[in-house]
Amino acid sequence: MSQILQIKARQILDSRGNPTIETDVITSRGVLGRASVPSGTSVGKYEAVELRDNDKGFFLGKGVLRAVSNVNKVFAKELKGASIFDQSAIDAAMIQLDGTENKSNIGANTILSVSLAVARAAALSTGQSLYRYIGGVNADTLPVPMMNILNGGSHADNNLDIQEFMIMPVGVQQFSTALRMGAEVFQHLKMVLKKNKYSVNIGDDGGFAPNLKSHEEAFDLILKAIENAGYKAGENIVLAVDAAASELYDKKKKKYHIKSIKKYLSSEELVDYWDNLTETYPIASIEDGLNEDDWAGWKLLNERIGDQIQIIGDDLFATNPQRLIKGFENYAANAILIKPNQIGTLTETINTVSLAKRNGYNTILSHRSGETEDTFIAELAVALNSGLIKTGSLSRTDGLVKYNELLRIEENLGASARYGIF
Repeated sequence: MSQILQIKARQILDSRGNPTIETDVITSRGVLGRASVPSGTSVGKYEAVELRDNDKGFFLGKGVLRAVSNVNKVFAKELKGASIFDQSAIDAAMIQLDGTENKSNIGANTILSVSLAVARAAALSTGQSLYRYIGGVNADTLPVPMMNILNGGSHADNNLDIQEFMIMPVGVQQFSTALRMGAEVFQHLKMVLKKNKYSVNIGDDGGFAPNLKSHEEAFDLILKAIENAGYKAGENIVLAVDAAASELYDKKKKKYHIKSIKKYLSSEELVDYWDNLTETYPIASIEDGLNEDDWAGWKLLNERIGDQIQIIGDDLFATNPQRLIKGFENYAANAILIKPNQIGTLTETINTVSLAKRNGYNTILSHRSGETEDTFIAELAVALNSGLIKTGSLSRTDGLVKYNELLRIEENLGASARYGIF
């Protein structure tokens, strides 16, 4: 039996240069499992709480030394001797030690770093890859990448309200082919932007972040890049957006402030706006099209176009099974974004994916805008056969390491590898 011998955490830096936590779990047989935790920019209020030091004189208040201390002084003691293979019991013990609903005492980032490191140590102890250890013999599906190639909203200092303009390579047989298609479109978009005298500086999530005249112009430029790359929009490559509408919601006016069109829109008017865009452009997926508490608006959006495209809840669900159940009851969406740090443990993440799938929802494994070099979500996407993944653009190492890990997994699976169907 391989048991936990030592747990040790440290403070490292994420892709934005902010502190985050990394944890090592060392077994009685000398196996070391390591995991680090990302952080988001647009954080929903229903997410489990990320523990920060809030000392303005140390990393502008973003330090995680309290989280590190919780691992080194609390979990290292309480979990010593536990079987490395008893993931659910270890996760449950950490939740109990925290003692809050939203993990605000010890911190979701603290707990998740240990949870993921335990899983990695267990996989290494069995001599298996992480995706095979978690997913078993049925783990064989490479996810369709939702590639964020143009940034707006809180991910960019520009005039676009939509946070992410994405492309999804479809209608191919291999992930490696899909990745090549996305990379080619990304490079052609750079050339299109340069030709039109626009900036090719990148935003917080790795996509280009120019000031454009409108959302429509953004879509038109992307369509031109797709065409120039030799592909057909709507056939080889479809579009997707993350509206991050909670960021656009004005609580006083109870309306959505769409700065790019200089208007305040009601829920019904915003649904009309999304409906019109999907009629004009080959948009196959809308994420967070309404505010996280606008259940009536979500239901209207899903009733209007949910039978035609994917309607994803991110802030709406926060990878939380109770929020997801409410979504089922309100017919609020047809897909859920899965971010492990929104809920705080691997066990809860897997359970949420399972719940979503049983109820016919698509599941999309997702990174955060403040990422690390950890490839855990890439392997988890394959382990759970999620079919879809969001891990940023094609310009930053924190996203590319995950794409590259998926290439290795595809090679490892060989003839049994399948590419997700969307």
